[in-house]
Amino acid sequence: MVLEVAILDVKTGQNAEFEAAFPQAAPLIASIPGYVSHELQHCLENPQRYILLVQWQTLDAHTVGFRQSAQYQEWKRLLHHFYDPFPTVEHYVAVMPRM
Repeated sequence: MVLEVAILDVKTGQNAEFEAAFPQAAPLIASIPGYVSHELQHCLENPQRYILLVQWQTLDAHTVGFRQSAQYQEWKRLLHHFYDPFPTVEHYVAVMPRM
């Protein structure tokens, strides 16, 4: 299992629009083979920041399967204009099981 962690900084004053657009985009990522789950969290200390956590079966499911798909083009259209700067995206694997 691979955890994608994306730090999303939304442009000032666009939180409501971003939060309204995200549910439209969510089914796009969920339709990709190898997708497991996702969650979007809002930062308490920095009101413009969100973190997107996506569980994938493999790294390629995200980096190839999603990013090279037609769904990703629509995801970009719906969401990417909200970000400044462009999100930092990293991938993690567990070293300890969830407690």
